[in-house]
Amino acid sequence: MFGLGKKRLIISAPVEGNSIPISSVNDPAFSNDILGCGIAIKPSSNRIVAPARGTINVIFKTGHAVGLTTDNGIEILIHVGLDTVKLKGQYFTIKCKNGERVKKGDVLIEFDREAIDACGYDTVTPVVICNPQDFSEITFIDPAFVQEGSDLIYIKK
Repeated sequence: MFGLGKKRLIISAPVEGNSIPISSVNDPAFSNDILGCGIAIKPSSNRIVAPARGTINVIFKTGHAVGLTTDNGIEILIHVGLDTVKLKGQYFTIKCKNGERVKKGDVLIEFDREAIDACGYDTVTPVVICNPQDFSEITFIDPAFVQEGSDLIYIKK
């Protein structure tokens, strides 16, 4: 995939679940790569963890999304569910703050997946690289099921 001597950067899965192509997400902002390129995960767990070491740029006050920049300059948006901003923070617990330094695996958001589903919201979680133009190659690992913390995206500078 990457030539010998080429350093690859790794973004890990921020949540456990079934991965799907982002083009299958029922929201054009994600499926048409408007916010960047990515992959989506249909969660089977109830928390979002940091996919790499970095700094929190924004944690939405509703808890439905978080943005961070890795120490390698990768800008990542993790968005829990579609239209979940309309829940106004219900069923989300924020575990980080703007400007906070995080390491891979730190819990960023906890959410009640079952309650969100029961309200009729899709919990599919896009994981978006917001600055793909800064990298020469981005490869999405696409196993049917991803474990929290497993390799999800390989990036070459």
